[in-house]
Amino acid sequence: MKRGVVCALFAAALFGLSAPLGKLLLGHVPPQLLAGLLYLGAGIGLSVVRLARRSSDPPLRQNDAPLLAGVILFGGVIGPLLLLVGLSRVSALTGALLLNLEAPFTMALAVLFGEHLGRRAALAGLLVVGGSALLGLGPGALGGQSLGALAIAGACLSWGLDNNLTQRLSSKDPIVIVQYKTLGAGLFAVPLALVMGAHLPAAPLCAAALALGLFSYGASIVLDVWALRLLGAAREAPLFATAPFVGAAAAVPLLGDRPRPLDLAAAALMVAGVWLLIREKHGHLHHHHAMDHEHAHTHDDPHHRHAHPDGETPPPGVAHSHPHHHDAMEHEHPHVPDAHHRHKH
Repeated sequence: MKRGVVCALFAAALFGLSAPLGKLLLGHVPPQLLAGLLYLGAGIGLSVVRLARRSSDPPLRQNDAPLLAGVILFGGVIGPLLLLVGLSRVSALTGALLLNLEAPFTMALAVLFGEHLGRRAALAGLLVVGGSALLGLGPGALGGQSLGALAIAGACLSWGLDNNLTQRLSSKDPIVIVQYKTLGAGLFAVPLALVMGAHLPAAPLCAAALALGLFSYGASIVLDVWALRLLGAAREAPLFATAPFVGAAAAVPLLGDRPRPLDLAAAALMVAGVWLLIREKHGHLHHHHAMDHEHAHTHDDPHHRHAHPDGETPPPGVAHSHPHHHDAMEHEHPHVPDAHHRHKH
């Protein structure tokens, strides 16, 4: 549980930094092109990382293709496209507020898809989402056309669906998943921006955008996939929603912004929500049906004390991956809605 919380918070921190750092580039790179370069930097960087590492996670299989296609389509194509349509029709303040819909959409879809969310976790999510919404408040009218607002809401719904589809793939190698997702998004967004009239900036600016994308998109989404694996989408969403607070805090030294009372109130709500999630303990007598699947595991927990067909069982604590069978069992212990605990309550 705590490892998943740490992954989600670091993912949010890296993504949150993209806002103030990206703003420094916006004076030289159009928004649509910058978004594409960020995705492309993540995809290219993760391609290099993938060549230089060995993973204990199982590879993507042919039957994962529909889920992966959905992740790329909703997370890398439809979501960003709807966001651009929406931002062109509403005020910046309205857009900032509406983007906070991603977390509740993710949580609602996760519950709809079978994840359990208790009262304490639901309250924690509301506190973090409320704090995130406070960060968008400020002087000015909330004007904007309804079509633009609907488009941004649609983008948040697309990303909520993307988060839940990614959670279904999270037992596979996160670097491979994010590599395909970011390459797909970048190769869509950059040509689209060029067709819309944008021009590639000077090489140093391109390099800066690609580098920012590697960390704020690539590394961030990889950590977020690990959080989805360990926590489930419903608990990951409010933790990742702390990203705006990180961006707001970083804007103080980077851009000379000054925190408002609303920012401090938002921070208090978010800290309270994160604390509730960290302290959450969910456990009860539950039944596991027999199942066959594949994911990285060790032989330290009661779900994976099986023998290997070759008779060479890895020592405790050594992660490895292979197709394996789980017998039906019934027991009681603290758990979250991971791949082994999507049972009814």
